[in-house]
Amino acid sequence: MKLSRKHKDYLIAYSFVAPNFIGYMAFTMIPVVATLVLSFSQWGGGAGADSFTFVGFDNYIRMMQNETFRISIRNTFVFAGATVPLTMICSLALALLLNKPLRGRAIFRSCFFFPHVAAIVAIAVVWNLMFHPTMGPVNEFLRSIGIANPPRWTASVNWALPTVIMASIWRNMGYFMVIYLAGLQGIPRELYEAARIDGANSWQCLRKITIPMLTPCTFFVSIMLTISAFRVFDLIFMMTQGGPGRATHVLVLHIFQSAFIEFRFGYASAVAFVLFIIVAVITVIQFQAEKKWVNYM
Repeated sequence: MKLSRKHKDYLIAYSFVAPNFIGYMAFTMIPVVATLVLSFSQWGGGAGADSFTFVGFDNYIRMMQNETFRISIRNTFVFAGATVPLTMICSLALALLLNKPLRGRAIFRSCFFFPHVAAIVAIAVVWNLMFHPTMGPVNEFLRSIGIANPPRWTASVNWALPTVIMASIWRNMGYFMVIYLAGLQGIPRELYEAARIDGANSWQCLRKITIPMLTPCTFFVSIMLTISAFRVFDLIFMMTQGGPGRATHVLVLHIFQSAFIEFRFGYASAVAFVLFIIVAVITVIQFQAEKKWVNYM
């Protein structure tokens, strides 16, 4: 059968799209559906149909009654609520500073970007050594300036989560700084020149030109940071393992322990699907807020 030119074009287009679509179905869509189905069951990971039992909404009811789940979701929201805006502010500040014609700015850009590509294990070890409650250089400095009882940082229930938040900001701000730098370099210089002629100062240029023109970058950064914050696991696992107590116990760590330590895969799937819904809802809200922000600007 001879195909028309139009059908040949469709076939070529689908052939380019198919590998990505197949990968998405195999590694994203099917696991999400499987997680949803598994969340309504009780399964300990054993082989055979006897180990798989349908339990309806029992996993979700048990999840809502679980104190560790409530602590985990609270810690996750606190972590995300702190890291997302603070990382955005630090990244934008660095980008504004390193966008100026400074001597050696390429070296500074590389230094700030390096933590993002460094091994998470090395970052966790270095931060734990720096903030060691008795021998760390941070507490030694605090004692030298007269603070007799400095915070115990990751060994303290009150300071463990803020310490991990600081480490996360330090690790990620260099990467998003590069994104903001790309956005800053795409802003036409003529806009600033015209604003200067009209008598605008630096703050007015930042508020009326730079920030509005960086809206696409800010939207992308906020989406990526939010997703990253809600699925944080490696940094917390390496620095505190959820402790002390449950001070840094987050949702992904709760999923990991429920599935691979307690072998409650059905319950872990229920928690994972709740996390998926939370991230999806927040992402939709961000999309709507971005539209209103663009219209306002």
